[in-house]
Amino acid sequence: METIILLLFVCILLGCVLLDISILYALLLGYILFAVYSFKKGFSFKEIIRMSLEGVKTAKNILITFVLIGILTALWRAGGTIPTIVCYSVKIMQPKLFFVITFLLNALVSFLTGTSFGTAATIGAICVTMGHALELNPIMVGGAMLSGAFFGDRCSPVSTSALLVADLTKTDLYKNIKLMLKTAVVPFLLTCLIYTVYGFLSPVNGAQMLDIHALFAKEFRMNVFTIIPALLILILALCKIKVKATMLVSIVVSIIVCMTCQGLSLKEIITFSILGFESADPALSSMINGGGIISMFRVGAIVCISSSYSGIFHNTGLLNPVTYIIENIGQKLSAYAVTLLTSIATSVIVCNQTLAIMLTQQLCSHIEKDKQKLAIHIENSAVIVAPLVPWSIAGSVALASAGAPLTSLAASFYLILIPLWNLFAQHKQA
Repeated sequence: METIILLLFVCILLGCVLLDISILYALLLGYILFAVYSFKKGFSFKEIIRMSLEGVKTAKNILITFVLIGILTALWRAGGTIPTIVCYSVKIMQPKLFFVITFLLNALVSFLTGTSFGTAATIGAICVTMGHALELNPIMVGGAMLSGAFFGDRCSPVSTSALLVADLTKTDLYKNIKLMLKTAVVPFLLTCLIYTVYGFLSPVNGAQMLDIHALFAKEFRMNVFTIIPALLILILALCKIKVKATMLVSIVVSIIVCMTCQGLSLKEIITFSILGFESADPALSSMINGGGIISMFRVGAIVCISSSYSGIFHNTGLLNPVTYIIENIGQKLSAYAVTLLTSIATSVIVCNQTLAIMLTQQLCSHIEKDKQKLAIHIENSAVIVAPLVPWSIAGSVALASAGAPLTSLAASFYLILIPLWNLFAQHKQA
């Protein structure tokens, strides 16, 4: 019976993907399916609700953090923080180094903002536009952009995926970040080398570099003060201040910057914090609009529904047959190899990063008893495998928002090299 229920869930997810229906509807139908299964197993309606709430309760901290991230990203836009970072970054762009600089700039912005989607829609979109003007290979430009966008999505102190993994595994976020950076040093350097070599081998044609500074200067006052909110994130993260406290400090300073540097009223700041920033200039709207609490609704809803699954799975034993198979495989392969295989399967099936992370954690927690190791295994598998699946929203949405082709997934070397390198490292240790 369990196998039939899981296959039905897979069919629902795939059906939504093929019909281009929001994954939220698939998750809601999945919840109804699992609730009916629980009822058939003898659980009352009240018990099913209790199990669901148990799962959602585990995600309480991450949901609060989502709200803070929504406010933070909106105020960084409104206050000129992101425009200033983008303008200063673009100044160092050189045609022959275009691919590696695209990777590094997107890595920097994603580390500061913790969001792949936000990075792709800002500096990512700018890099793709410049690459088009210079008539560079769009697949390689998109791959460099996506690689950089998920650098921070994986290891930023304000990344929702990093916070989710730390919360699920009950590990320290900053210790996780330290280990994430350590296990990705070689893939990072190899990625830089590949993009650098390819850049020098590629002919540069087309138009001149875009004058982004003049474009942003029409709406924003950009100076050293507008960068302070972003610098605070870096400084406080290095001091290992708690994430929520770090973001609150940055939010307060961003409010001051919005008022003093951009002349915004308190009403405008509150509106942007809730609904997201909207530029008055149509030429800027596609690059800078976004953020706000409302922007986190979708990912928050996915986490809530996915968390309710975990409560039902835990109490009903629905995943026991799958767990048994994984444990058998675990006797033959390393814990990381099993985690990677599981993450590939979950990413292909569930089509989004959040649920892939949660299912991988639940299915592999019996394979790797060390919570710290499990956290890093997930960071080096589910977090960066999900965006490589063509029909997953993780990578496809980021590429679409930047205007890059879906085939850029094949040139996202940072995402490809992390699991390959860690498989090699694990095998070498064994």
